[in-house]
Amino acid sequence: MASQAVQHAAEAFPQTQELKTHNHLIDDKAALDAAWEQDGYWFFRDVLDKAAVARLRQSWIDELERNRVIDPVGSSATDKSVAYNGGSLETFPFRMEPIAAKRPWVQFVAEQPINAFFTRLFKDDPFWVPVVEYRATPPQQDRTKSRIDAIHQDGPFSPGIPFRICWIPLAEIDADIGGLMLAEGMAADRVSYHPKVEGGSNGAIPLDAIPADRWRRTTYQAGDVLLMNLWTPHTGLANRSDRFRLSMDHRVMAKGDKCPLVGIIEDISESHVVIRNAQGEHRLTIDPETYVRNTVGQKLNGTAITDFHTIGREVIIAYDGDRASVVRPPH
Repeated sequence: MASQAVQHAAEAFPQTQELKTHNHLIDDKAALDAAWEQDGYWFFRDVLDKAAVARLRQSWIDELERNRVIDPVGSSATDKSVAYNGGSLETFPFRMEPIAAKRPWVQFVAEQPINAFFTRLFKDDPFWVPVVEYRATPPQQDRTKSRIDAIHQDGPFSPGIPFRICWIPLAEIDADIGGLMLAEGMAADRVSYHPKVEGGSNGAIPLDAIPADRWRRTTYQAGDVLLMNLWTPHTGLANRSDRFRLSMDHRVMAKGDKCPLVGIIEDISESHVVIRNAQGEHRLTIDPETYVRNTVGQKLNGTAITDFHTIGREVIIAYDGDRASVVRPPH
């Protein structure tokens, strides 16, 4: 009986309703802006060029084959994802570092139909903030664990960067495969639901902090794209299928928005940072309220700042005048 109770708890997550689709609003900026505030997201069905998505997906397939966790696919279609073959996951790169090193997103967003969609959507050129997560999530090995990953909002982790989270499913993601679940209608007040933990970092949002009737998801397909407000609570759901969950999580803005600085660190201390990019050198102050963070969102203080952010590394900085409000790595 006890084992059945554990299994039931692990399976449990809130009943979800379907995401709204916003395709009909694409050329109506006022309506889009209203939906952004009211819903906290835009979900567009079948708008990204599927050939471009397939070329991007191939990087994931190549890496899975290289790790011998899928059988060679040959000419088989992969838009419904690929099956896990039971191979060892002992050295599997769960954050897909080999893909991150190749930066396939750069070529993808430069493809004409992809760039055209986002230009049409923003009525402006897109600015891609180089904060990218590559996911090839295998089936969950320990089925006694919860299906809910860490519930979070991006806003408290990147204050001062008004980007839109851009989550792109690369193959079908149904309820068993898991994917992204969000809380609708909770972004307009820009309230952080994160408890503060030691050092000023943000702890995970408790499930009971979110009304159960707010959760939304859908069966995602290649060609879909979900953009989320910084203040929308969301989480991943563990993969309970026999296939890999393939997705890319990016950040995008309109070029006319207040875009962050992106450059290479030339000098850094606990009180300042100097970076260089194509526009030249930029010096900004760091104070105790600056959210200097690492790759997992933890706030860095004191010497931890210079231990992590070293000269020669790429960095993203939100700023107000000559003060940095956030200093973060790209991945």
